[in-house]
Order: sequence, then structure tokens, then C-alpha cells
Amino acid sequence: MAFRFEGLNIWQQALQLSIEVNEVVQQFPHYELYSLSSQIRRASDSVVLNIAEGSTGQSVPEFQRFLRYALRSGIEVVSCFFIAREKGYLTEEVFRSYYHKYELLCRRITSFQKALK
Repeated sequence: MAFRFEGLNIWQQALQLSIEVNEVVQQFPHYELYSLSSQIRRASDSVVLNIAEGSTGQSVPEFQRFLRYALRSGIEVVSCFFIAREKGYLTEEVFRSYYHKYELLCRRITSFQKALK
């Protein structure tokens, strides 16, 4: 592996979730393409990107800062899923599945951040 982030489980999990989220939002109504669909995709990608960016050649405090950004983006994804559920774009089952997946990812990011101290 050429880059440190490739070996991080949290990065691998975030990447997989980002791919899954992209597939889910493709089922949203077309008129959401440039609003909620785009927001969810950007937030899920941001988790992946912030973990990668922070891991490469940064000091520990700087890496922790990027992990905080990743955590906030993960929470943003969850909030967007709440909106999507309320608008009827997601079943309760799909919502709960991704809620749980992002809850686990956010916990892992937090734990990793604390372990860096």
C-alpha cells in the first residue's frame, strides 16, 4: 500500500459506505438530484476524503482535526437519511440499516481519534 489511509479500517469502511450510499440515493426522485441526493453523496464522500487527507503527512493534532471533520460529515449523512425517511424516500428498514452502519463508523472514528492521543 502506497498510502497510510489504505490500511485504516475506518477508511475502508467509510469507502464501502460511500459506495452503498451512492446506490441508495439513485433511487430518490429525480428532482432531488441537485439537493438532498447531492448533499448525502458529498457528505458520505467527505468522510472518506477527510480520513485520507488527515492521515497523510500530518501531525497527530492535525490528523485528529481531520477525523473530527470526518465524524461531522458522518453525522450529516445520518441527518440527511432522517430527512429522506421523512420524505418517504427510504423504508424504515433501509434507514435503520444505514443509521446503524454510520453509528458504528462514527464510534470507530471517535475511538481512533482518542487512540492517537
